[in-house]
Amino acid sequence: MVMTKKELLLEAAKDLFGVYGYSETTFKKISERAGVALGLLTHHFGNKEKLFLASGMDVLEHLIAQLREAVADADSGREAVRRFVQKYFEFSTDPNEHFLVLIRCSPYSDVKTREDREEMAGKFTEVLMILRDSVKRGVEDGSISSSLSIDETAIVLQCNLVGGVRTRLLTPYYPETLYEDIESFIMRGL
Repeated sequence: MVMTKKELLLEAAKDLFGVYGYSETTFKKISERAGVALGLLTHHFGNKEKLFLASGMDVLEHLIAQLREAVADADSGREAVRRFVQKYFEFSTDPNEHFLVLIRCSPYSDVKTREDREEMAGKFTEVLMILRDSVKRGVEDGSISSSLSIDETAIVLQCNLVGGVRTRLLTPYYPETLYEDIESFIMRGL
């Protein structure tokens, strides 16, 4: 399938924002990477902030769809949590998914306006809710036992995932088995 110029621009933006962040990525770099005229960026996205937000939202929407699919037919809530963890980690290391954009396009970092932060935070909350629903299912079906509430359990699990991903993607010091170790740690804790 041939990509439209808008899709080419979005792909180039995700590549560059993921590597260089917001401040180091220019419209010129994006248009050159996409092989598309510079003026089309403004036409399709308005400004760099809107393109940055569109990049993050696109990555998040792909992540959410894959997480939902991963947990959909799990035999238990515990298995749904395992599948969530595995898919989250798999997605984070797939270069075609541009996960680094999510680290750069967090509602807590480079997103500038309140409205954009709220929109991005809402999407990040959808990820947490998929995990929360899996934990809830596990508590209800007896496959998960936690001394914490369902919400607290989901938050603690998410913190393990986010910390693991940031360690793997942003630091030079992590064991090759980091993701497997975190998955084992999480599953033992449930």
